[in-house]
Order: sequence, then C-alpha cells, then structure tokens
Amino acid sequence: MTGRERDATGGTEAGGTGSIYAAKPWLGRLSAAQRAPVDPPPTVLHAFRAAAARTPDHPALAYFDGRIPYREADALSDSVAGHLAARGVGRGDRVAVMLQNSPHFVLALLGAWKAGATVVPLNPMYKAGEVGHALRDSGATALVCSDRAWDGYLRDTVAEAGVRIALTAFERGLQTRDDPRVLGFERVPADRLHGADDLLAVARAGHPAPEGREPGTDDIALISYTSGTSGTPKGALNLHRGIVHNAERQRTGHPVPEGAVYFALAPLFHITGLVCELGACFANGGTLALAYRFDAGVVLDAFLEHRPAYTVGPSTAYMALAAHPGATPDHFSSFLVLSSGGAPVPPALVEKFRAGFGPYLRNGYGLTECTAPCASVPPQSEAPVDPASGTLSVGVPGPDTVVRILDESGAEVPFGEQGEIAVRGPQVVPGYWRLPEATAAAFPDGELRTGDIGFMDADGWLYVVDRKKDMINASGFKVWPREVEDVLYTHPAVREAAVVGVPDAYRGETVKAYVSLRPGADADPAELSAYCEQRLAAYKYPREVEILAELPKTTSGKILRRDLRSPK
Repeated sequence: MTGRERDATGGTEAGGTGSIYAAKPWLGRLSAAQRAPVDPPPTVLHAFRAAAARTPDHPALAYFDGRIPYREADALSDSVAGHLAARGVGRGDRVAVMLQNSPHFVLALLGAWKAGATVVPLNPMYKAGEVGHALRDSGATALVCSDRAWDGYLRDTVAEAGVRIALTAFERGLQTRDDPRVLGFERVPADRLHGADDLLAVARAGHPAPEGREPGTDDIALISYTSGTSGTPKGALNLHRGIVHNAERQRTGHPVPEGAVYFALAPLFHITGLVCELGACFANGGTLALAYRFDAGVVLDAFLEHRPAYTVGPSTAYMALAAHPGATPDHFSSFLVLSSGGAPVPPALVEKFRAGFGPYLRNGYGLTECTAPCASVPPQSEAPVDPASGTLSVGVPGPDTVVRILDESGAEVPFGEQGEIAVRGPQVVPGYWRLPEATAAAFPDGELRTGDIGFMDADGWLYVVDRKKDMINASGFKVWPREVEDVLYTHPAVREAAVVGVPDAYRGETVKAYVSLRPGADADPAELSAYCEQRLAAYKYPREVEILAELPKTTSGKILRRDLRSPK
C-alpha cells in the first residue's frame, strides 16, 4: 500500500479511526492510576497557591542550608509581582529570566506569572548576541538576571534590545551562612548595578500582588527558546495548560508521597526542569531542592543533605555522578524515582548505574515543543532493549497522548518500522512565537513533527534512533550515530561519546567518534576503533576516534554534535 493510499483510507494522517496508533497499545503498560483522567488546576501557579494554603510552613525551596516555606515564597513572589506591575508590566507582557537553579529563579517566575506576564526563560550561558536575539524576538519588557551578568555585559545588551525594567540577583544569597566557598563568587558592588533594582530587596519590600492578573489555562506561560542545536533558536509557546497537565501527570504517575523533596538536577530554565521538577513538586506540595549549577560533588553532597525522592536530568549528568570518586550507593538510597530526559540513555549506562549504586535509571522522551515528556518508562516497568539494534526504549506515551511513526510522505508506517516521530496531545504547543511558516511546517493539523527518527513496537514501547539531520551517509549506507555511540558506551573506559559524519573523498562521509574517558581509565583511539569494528558492520564503525577531556554540551546536558562537526 502506498503512502497516498494509506492517507486516504480512514484518517491515518491525523491519527484517526484508520490509525494503528490511535488504538494506544501502550495503555496495557500503564497502571489504573496512570490511565485515570487527571483534572489539574488551571496553572502551576494555582497549584503553588493551593500548597501554600494547605501547608504554609512546609519548605517550598531548599538551597544549600537555606529553607523558604511556602508562606514566605508566596509573599516574596507577591512583592515581585507588585513591583513589576507598578513599573508597567501588564498581562501578556514578556519577562525574561536568566538565572541558574536558585530560589531567585523561582521567585522571579512566580512573580512574573502573578503579574499576568509571560516568562522567557534564558540560558545563563548565553552570550550577548544570543541574549539580544531572544530579547528582541520576544519583545521582552523586563529582564531578571544575575548581578555578575548585568555588570559584565547585559546592561548594554538590554538597552539595545529595548528592555525597560531590570532586576538583578546575587545568587549566593538566601543561604543561612552565605558561605563564599559554596558558589565561589562575590557580590557585585551596588554602584556598578545602576539601571537595575535588586530582586531580593524588591521581594522583601512587601508589595501586594496586583489583582485580576491571574493567568488562565490557555494563556502563554513561557516562550521557550529551543536549544539551537540545529539552527537559530525559535520561541515555543508553552501554554499554562500544557505545563500543568504534564506536571499533574508526573505527580499521579510516580510513587512519590505528598510533600516529598524533588531535586532540581535539570536546569529550571529548560522545559524538563521547569515542568518535571518545579511543576511536579508544587503540584505535590513538595520541597524543591536547588544547588545552583551542576557540579557532581556538590550535587552528591546535596543528595545526602536533602534526601530527595525524585529527580530528572540528562544522561551526561548521571555519567558525571557515576564517575565521581566519592559516589556511593548511599547517595542514591533515598530516591524512589530517578529519571533521565533530554537525550536517550545508553543501555550500558543503565546497567552500570544499577550495578554500582542500586537504582534503576528510567528513560524518558520529550521536547520543548511538547512541554517536556511525551513518553516515559512507567515506575512499575523496565525499558526493553530492541534485540535487533540494541536501542533502549524511551518508554511509552501517556494515556492522553498519541505518538505515531510516519514515513517521508507523512503516512503511518507499521509497528517496528522506522520513521519520523509525531506527537499529538494536550501538552503539544500551538506553535512558535511570530513564526507562522515554521509553525505550519512543524505542527500540521496541530500534530508535532519532531524531526526525530524512531519506531514503536506492537506493545507501545517507543524507541528513538536519532535526529533526521544527524544521519550519516557512508557510501550510500545509512549510519545512525546513536547505534555507534551505544556500542562505545559498553567499553569500560568510555565516559561520554558522540559520533558524527565527516567528509571522505571515497565514501562521501565516514564515521568519526569523539569520546571522553572515565577518571583513571586508559584507552587509545586505535583500541576504541577496533572495539567498534568487532561489533558493527564495516560501514558503521568509526575510522577516526578523537579523545577529548570533555565533550561540548548545552547547559541542559545534551552533547552538541553540531560543534563537533564544525569545531571553532
């Protein structure tokens, strides 16, 4: 049957009655509680306020040795909202927040939402040009950033972008001891912060939150700029309903007791951290434990101090934690759920982690455009490994979601066949900010075309093979980098691996691998190439291997193959 004929038979193009995926075979993998409908509040802000009313003295935020109860976090963010409103921020205006994982980020986020604004979360690693693009493109009215970034380069960038209001944060604040060894930097003197107000001074000023500014479920909560691993970042329109829906599904789908500690391993400026950590935590009346920017030793110490029950982070973070010489099973003994998102997890890492530390590391899959997760491994299951390719499943979709696999014409392929992953559900964003053509291309009929290649088995387990744009064409043979990387991860010396195609006069492209080694391990390029040659077809194994101290990554932990293909 041709793709055109399949499209004409009964709605497979939109997952309708003729769709094999509309039957949702994955429902059999979910428990009754996970299949049950959810009725979330209108927004995560409503969930936060409900938690503050129920348990006002329960810690909402933990930051090193500092604790902020729900009552105080509510009052502080009220005052931020009042300040923004008094300075002219109205409903729908954009407030950019460019901070690491600190209470300041949370207070700025809640304050902006209470003022009726849309938040533009920005990566604190952005340079001036990247920040300027996001501020100009979003039309941001206000910016909240660190005092160091403001003093260092943002003051001029903000002026050029037309931002009227600036708040700065000394991110070592809100600890009881204010220990300078913890974060390793000093406060910028006030006389160098002209043009900006201090966030904590504003939060402690006691301004009342403006009335009548409550965001609605269909309002834009975030303009989330994509990581830019494959081009100029675009602003995805994350609605409040998508965020609170996925946060509620995280709450009801995991065995985490009310009030538990959620550790923010993923950055909050990334959709995974904001939804699966902050959103799920507040939906469950929990404590969000924060540790500024990822450092394996600091995070392990925080695990012992806060004894979290849940966290989610990129596979690279777990690799770094597992490789730390001080890591022990006790560091992970409090966790009920350890999840990984942002990039597929190599099967070897899951087994090494379990053998070394005890917990089973649960895979997951999602994108900014579907408000973080659209598939995950249920807590009562373990992800299968595809016997043909050795790929570890990223889980199964949720009960409200339809994931389909499509060929190049947009028609469904049978279970087990590879194609582009498409997602439809309440968490899918309506499009990109002020980009109608890109929206039409990525969201035909409201369904997200992810650009990821994968397949689904007949039981509903989803497997991600790779990005369409990352496929290597070696003498006409398709090579997916993930397959080669998964083999490299089975080598005992390899900590991180990334595979790219490089020009080759004979093959057109050939396979090159970049690896970093585990501490104390030793391996040379020829050994690693031979290791792959023994386990892969002749056209797949890397003819070139280069060993680096660290592989380039986004701050959310994704390895940047783009930077390896085009080194600066």
